[in-house]
Amino acid sequence: MTKKPSAKRPVQKKPSNAPTTAMKAMLRQLEDLLAEEDTSPVVEKGDWNALMASLSGPSAYDRLSDAEADAKDEAQQIAFDAMEAESEAQARKLAKRALKLDPDCVDALLVMIDLDARTPREMIEGLQKAVAAGERSLGAKFIDENEGYFWLLLETRPYMRALENLAEAFRGHGINQDAIKIYEKMLKLNPNDNQGVRDPLLGLYLETGDLNGAAILFSQYKEDASANFAWARVLERLLAQDCKGASAALTKARKANRHMELYLTAQKPLSIEPPEMYSPGSEEEAILCLSYLSGAWAEHKEATLWLFDRLGKPGRRGSDAKPIWTTEGS
Repeated sequence: MTKKPSAKRPVQKKPSNAPTTAMKAMLRQLEDLLAEEDTSPVVEKGDWNALMASLSGPSAYDRLSDAEADAKDEAQQIAFDAMEAESEAQARKLAKRALKLDPDCVDALLVMIDLDARTPREMIEGLQKAVAAGERSLGAKFIDENEGYFWLLLETRPYMRALENLAEAFRGHGINQDAIKIYEKMLKLNPNDNQGVRDPLLGLYLETGDLNGAAILFSQYKEDASANFAWARVLERLLAQDCKGASAALTKARKANRHMELYLTAQKPLSIEPPEMYSPGSEEEAILCLSYLSGAWAEHKEATLWLFDRLGKPGRRGSDAKPIWTTEGS
């Protein structure tokens, strides 16, 4: 490990053709990807794009001395090990080691929060500190200049992970408006939405009755043919008092995933454990969709009654049906 230079010692500049610390860090991540034997293909297209962008684009390390950049890079590698540790004791040891090198190592902070937070308040406060650390580490200038390309740049990913964890903590404890703000920020930083945060955001828009926000998401991701978007469209049309549109959306939603209808109308017991994997149209996908949309459907019970009335009766009370409730403000 390179020792930190004294305050009086000037930082020596590397020759222009020498690899930067950031570049060396990216190359090490490339080596890690190539070493993964169980991945097929070994390196996916998105990872290649991210690596190329990180190698050729700006780096938050550019404003640091070589010693500071080296310390951050080493801390990040140790944090990765902590995230994959087989025991809590080993994870804690590695995370603390990473934080000694870089107190703002976001992934190490996330490991410690997961280990130490005992209450929702402790969890949220810890995650807020991790987000703040990420903002310090990247710097306001870097964040502003690279808005729209986050996640593509590998060094932004710990910060994006912290944002997602914080939004999930808010959402899980009903602090919906704060969760919405963070999800919106994440989509502004990374419109490509590699983390899939548009799904919980759409659910929150519908739960809070924000039809304008939902419409923006539907328009921004109009190519999204997922079951989550399909079943969200049914509810959105109902809240907009468009029963004809809701009936048309229901036909499409049933094709996307029929299991959702059975879960939403309590015709099938819900598994407690969330699925680790799913395929389109599967029960596992439906369970995942419910984690995003169940709060919205529960908030608007009349919508569930409307759906229950059509259970197994695709032709009944179709486009001519009248609304069975009124939406406040419509």
